[in-house]
Amino acid sequence: MEALLDVILPVFLVIGMGYAAARARLFDATAVDALMRYAQNFAAPTLLFASIARLDLAQTFQPALFLSFYTAAFSSFFVAFTAAILIFRRPVTDATAIGFVALFSNSLLLGVPITERAYGTDALAGNFAIISIHSPLFYGFGIALMEWARTRGQGLSGSTLARQIVRAIFSQPLVLGIMAGFAVNLSGLPLPGVAWSAVDLVAGTAIPTALFGLGGVLLRYKPDGDFRIIALLCTCSLILHPALTYLLGRFAFGLDTPGLRSAVMTAAMAPGVNAYIFANLYGVAKRVAASTVLIATALSIGSIWVWLQILP
Repeated sequence: MEALLDVILPVFLVIGMGYAAARARLFDATAVDALMRYAQNFAAPTLLFASIARLDLAQTFQPALFLSFYTAAFSSFFVAFTAAILIFRRPVTDATAIGFVALFSNSLLLGVPITERAYGTDALAGNFAIISIHSPLFYGFGIALMEWARTRGQGLSGSTLARQIVRAIFSQPLVLGIMAGFAVNLSGLPLPGVAWSAVDLVAGTAIPTALFGLGGVLLRYKPDGDFRIIALLCTCSLILHPALTYLLGRFAFGLDTPGLRSAVMTAAMAPGVNAYIFANLYGVAKRVAASTVLIATALSIGSIWVWLQILP
């Protein structure tokens, strides 16, 4: 109960404040969009830049960490993708967007603040290691599969498809922030103290503004669509992905305790808004994606509490 009150509820209360403000029209849709643009295009990339630039890459980038998290993530994707085709008879494009919802956990906006509140700031190294390849890997995979599904039979060349994928990935501000962080880290380029102070000021606004804005965004999502698929996606996101991450990390790859906490807590998060953005980008399975983001975010209050009791 202490974990629920001290760790989880403060995060969701900020989301709730944003939801309530938008519902009461104290914070209109234009303001919500502007806040989310700031959070996602400026503050969050700055946070990732600062965090990755300061990471001890040799110590943090553990093969066991990545194998545990990403093996489970792609397993979750393929369960949802296969079920969408074989059980729910959806076309491959729909199935790709549905699988992407099960793949893309809200690693930054929920995973970071909850892990920090549960285990402290020093526990975030594993989170940021996962996040450093999270968007590039998942967007690259999702876009490649979706573009292949959409262009089957059109004779699109491999080089054209590759250009589309690369352009889509490297137009993401989060990816640019990650790349800049790696450039500073690997080059050893010293930044003046005044620059770091400015970076830290902006980075410090990323999580609270994004959580508040997320509440406003969730107001727009109305539960709708095939609730059997939504139930499957909630199961994949909140149970299958973290459970498989836990089993692989603890028993197959021997992941240390800090790494296990980061991997499982990141995996246990509900699908992020990016899951809906991906579906909306291609105009497929939008209702399912939007409803899953909303319902799974609400359900994750309980599931996160369970995982905090299970983790060492």
